[in-house]
Amino acid sequence: MNEMTSIAGDEVAPPKTRRWRTPLMLSVPLLLIAVGLYFWLSGGSTVSTDNAQVGAHVIAVAPEVGGRIVEVRVAENQKVKAGDLLYRIDPAPYRIALMQADAAVGNARLQISQMQSGVSARVADIGEKASEVELARENFRRQRELLDRGFTTRSAFDAARAALTSAEAQRNSAAAEAQSARAMLGMSAQGGHPQVEAALAQRAKAALDLARTEIRAPVDGIVAQADKLQPGALAMQMLSNVSLVGGGDYWVEANFKETQLAQLRVGQEAEVEIDAMPGKPLKGHVIGIGAGTGSEFSLLPAQNATGNWVKVTQRVPVRIKLDQAPARPLVSGWSAHVTVRVAD
Repeated sequence: MNEMTSIAGDEVAPPKTRRWRTPLMLSVPLLLIAVGLYFWLSGGSTVSTDNAQVGAHVIAVAPEVGGRIVEVRVAENQKVKAGDLLYRIDPAPYRIALMQADAAVGNARLQISQMQSGVSARVADIGEKASEVELARENFRRQRELLDRGFTTRSAFDAARAALTSAEAQRNSAAAEAQSARAMLGMSAQGGHPQVEAALAQRAKAALDLARTEIRAPVDGIVAQADKLQPGALAMQMLSNVSLVGGGDYWVEANFKETQLAQLRVGQEAEVEIDAMPGKPLKGHVIGIGAGTGSEFSLLPAQNATGNWVKVTQRVPVRIKLDQAPARPLVSGWSAHVTVRVAD
């Protein structure tokens, strides 16, 4: 009898799992509704893209003079300051050119000194010729008076007149020669002789070329692509053989779809998560929206004149400036994920 009672009691008592069945059945729809409501409320407040890269100013350093590299002061990934010496080109040919320019300046100044002496001689010659003209004029006046009184001959009078004419001609010729010498000694607008100034200009260029044999860093940065810098290698004029990545001045170039641009504005807040730094998002803001798509600035822009055109969603670069310094130095070209808050 007791056994039957216990068995009956077991059949009447509900299992424990049935107590949690109803709350579980209700919690799952509520959770789905909450998740859906969250995505519905937050879905229109942000736009994001994973087509983004870290950007930095990359400066290609090229020598302004050519020659053989004789000294290298930097290595790959080395940090440098503006003005630091990167490498040196053989200065010997340029020192010789500077010496030749110095000699040319001295030669030009010597020629000008000789011209000045010539002008002084011409001026003195004018004075001598003027005295001869005065003497010939006085002799001619006396011969004319004597001819009027009948105390001289016509031939003597004609000879005095010819002597006066010759003296005046010689005086005028000396004056013309002096004027020509002064013209050759003429000064430029800067107050010097053109020949001397040309020689000085050549010397300044030679000195500048000599100074340019030392290639220095134009800005602070990190050395990149320095493998070509080897002593003995030939450096070509205006041909880059090393680059500097601007240290500290980084940004993120995010390529958003053209359908997302309607919501983007300059100044909007952004969150940047760099793939190389997971779990450490960085704050930033939009500082610029590109004026053209990436295909417009490509080497071979797309053409649709053949009629086989397929519409492809274009992407426009949007520049994001970081508002905080990262925990570690950034590397130009790193991939990133960017989310921009477009609405409150």
